[in-house]
Amino acid sequence: GGILILTGPSGSGKTATVQVLSLELGIRVQEWTNPSSVEPYYGSLPEWRLKGLSCSSQLAQFQEFLLRVNKYKCLKMKGDREAPDNRLILVEDFPNQFYRQPCGFHDILRFFVKNSQCPLVFIVSGSRSGEGSLHSLFPKEIQEELHISCISFNPVAPTTMMKVLKNILYTETEKRHKSLYVPDKSELEMLCSGTSGDIRSAINSLQFCCLPDRGLFTLKKPPAVQLERTVSLSKHRRKRATSTREQEEHQAIGGKDVSVFLFRALGKILHCKRGNCEGANATKGASGPGLPFHLLHHHREVLLVQPESVVERSQTSGEFFNLCLHQNYLDFFSEIEDVDRACEYLSDADLLTGNWMIRHIIGDYGSSVATRGLIHSNSCQLSVGFKPLHKPSWCLVSKKHQNNSLAAQSLFRSFRLTPVSLLTQLLPYLAKLCNTTRSQAEIAIIQDLGQMSLRRCSG
Repeated sequence: GGILILTGPSGSGKTATVQVLSLELGIRVQEWTNPSSVEPYYGSLPEWRLKGLSCSSQLAQFQEFLLRVNKYKCLKMKGDREAPDNRLILVEDFPNQFYRQPCGFHDILRFFVKNSQCPLVFIVSGSRSGEGSLHSLFPKEIQEELHISCISFNPVAPTTMMKVLKNILYTETEKRHKSLYVPDKSELEMLCSGTSGDIRSAINSLQFCCLPDRGLFTLKKPPAVQLERTVSLSKHRRKRATSTREQEEHQAIGGKDVSVFLFRALGKILHCKRGNCEGANATKGASGPGLPFHLLHHHREVLLVQPESVVERSQTSGEFFNLCLHQNYLDFFSEIEDVDRACEYLSDADLLTGNWMIRHIIGDYGSSVATRGLIHSNSCQLSVGFKPLHKPSWCLVSKKHQNNSLAAQSLFRSFRLTPVSLLTQLLPYLAKLCNTTRSQAEIAIIQDLGQMSLRRCSG
């Protein structure tokens, strides 16, 4: 009886994979569903219990469910040839109490591993790899302690989704449905591009698309988008830019908000694509008259991407996106003067987001200044090829600060101080005292956090 975690975005086939494999291997799937919580707002507690309502917590009910599945075999129902002895526990709907008290959930997992007779499968959906819920419910320490395996599902590829939709259409047309509307290849491609790898959403959208009287559900080709520029582009580049904007502005039936992976969004800014211009001294720019002679060095080609849209679709805050740009932008610049201008724009963006009172209002302007400033500062953009991108060092510093705060609170709990007071007042004061009666852990954290290095840089 081991534990398996399946992660991935919604509609990538996690639950369907478990059900199909269980059916082929003859395994009965016992799935946990959260019970509806009814509070006794009226009447007395005995009357509430007489009505058959349970007053136990979700944590106790989940623990009881695991105990019953492990202890009792499945009953043979009418129509079943035989009751399968092999069982599998599937948990996709987590009790809300687990998110507030993960320690109790971890104790249940430890007890299950010691006494289990069947495997336990958890499905964590949401993000690309379920980072948020996965890290809060299953930290690395628990995964290593209980030998938990983890399989990450990728979004369904567009070519695979196209094949599935075509097979569904072929199967339905064989049934001779006269009222079935068969969409063409371009409409199917719009369906595949608008669902961002969600096969469930694609099939539901296909059902609406095949209605005989589609009405509002008709897939119309998006109108031609006139690019706001007067510079001449090659046919290939013009067609690619137009199709990109059409896909962004027009989605298929039931289309999802297509998000961009963080590192891909960073690549769209650092590898910024511009239009080609015939002649260096163009008389007109993108949306107005040409620049005067003394400002010609600020002339740039028209952007093929909107930086604000890229930041919005990256599903991160503008402040964190600026940190990622600050960590990675140096490898994409070739002139020191461009780096100097980029640093000024990043400083301006940091100043805009520095005031916490108006950060929620002006934060978007800070990301706009940082992204457009970096793009404009890179006057001599070169094809640097593949460059690995890294998370900002701020993440490691923030995680270390959080761990130090938790350690200080647990060791010096008797002082009843806030983490800021512990790190800035108490520990520096205790470092000045020569008290050897403290434990080794307390002495170690006092020496580590209560003292600052007095070494100076040479020169």
